[in-house]
Amino acid sequence: MSLDIQILPATRGSQRVVLAGRLDTNTYESLDEKLAPLLTGDLQSLVLDLAGLEYISSAGIRSIFKARKALGGHGGKVLVVNPQAQIQKVFDVVKAVPLNEIFSSTAEADAYLDAMQRKVLQGDEED
Repeated sequence: MSLDIQILPATRGSQRVVLAGRLDTNTYESLDEKLAPLLTGDLQSLVLDLAGLEYISSAGIRSIFKARKALGGHGGKVLVVNPQAQIQKVFDVVKAVPLNEIFSSTAEADAYLDAMQRKVLQGDEED
């Protein structure tokens, strides 16, 4: 599956980007390329609408953190809205324990995130 990226017109220093599909090792570069020109200006907030995002891997998380870092350099913010339950679970895990501290490889982290998201989709939210 692919990643659909829709960049809506900017309003008052804020840019909304709608993502649908999978944000993973096969698609994160597309997001990085689309976001790059937005992150170099005086954008104050980047709103990532994840209502249509079905899956996120560690590569996708890195893309979002990269945007956070770029905007944070001049006081801007990245806001994530409308995450599906399995995506929210990934953000909860990443916030609690940084991925680079608990996994020995990207493949291992992605396998864990994949299994965890499948659990949420199946209705079993226990870790």
